[in-house]
Amino acid sequence: MHKNLPYWIIILIVVIDQAFKIWIKTNFYLGEEINVLGDWFKLAFIENYGMAFGWEFGGEWGKLVLSLFRMIAVGFGFYYLNQKIREGVHQGLLICIGMVIAGAIGNIVDSTIYGMIFSESTRFHVSNTVDWGTGYAPMFYGYVVDMLYFPMVDTTFPDWVPLYGGQDFVFFRPVFNIADAAITVGVALIFVFQKKFFVEKDGSLQPASSEASL
Repeated sequence: MHKNLPYWIIILIVVIDQAFKIWIKTNFYLGEEINVLGDWFKLAFIENYGMAFGWEFGGEWGKLVLSLFRMIAVGFGFYYLNQKIREGVHQGLLICIGMVIAGAIGNIVDSTIYGMIFSESTRFHVSNTVDWGTGYAPMFYGYVVDMLYFPMVDTTFPDWVPLYGGQDFVFFRPVFNIADAAITVGVALIFVFQKKFFVEKDGSLQPASSEASL
């Protein structure tokens, strides 16, 4: 594997993530939905204040802390990736680390600069680019753009179900973006292939060498 492949993966994911977000941001009203595959897959434009899959964290202070934490995490991620590339660890592990880093960068861009360069999205106004610093929020307080929605099951619990009878049930309810997906898939693959990516050495798990294969 070429040693620069993880970096190209990071660049590719970030570019696709940002291109898709900017297209959604500048073409959809907030809350607008369109069907892609019937009712199973929709593009549904929402914005969130905080974490992946639309979760929120601690209001304005939580937003700032989360943005700064992401930047520190990305810095550590690059340090760790560089170290593991020099050590020649399993190529699959390097790709997964790159996916996680790319996802974090994608959402950092939203939080850091979107508020500075875009007007506010509302249910009656489609956002557009504005002069630097004249957007809808200060630096680090921009909203993360989400749009991927897979309500594969949309039903109502029968009345006889304890506690939840008569309530709506949607699976999968969270709306997310490509950056979220990159993080989730990267972490999931590390768990799925942990026996390939890591070996036991001196009583602890160590990254496997690049000679190992999936």
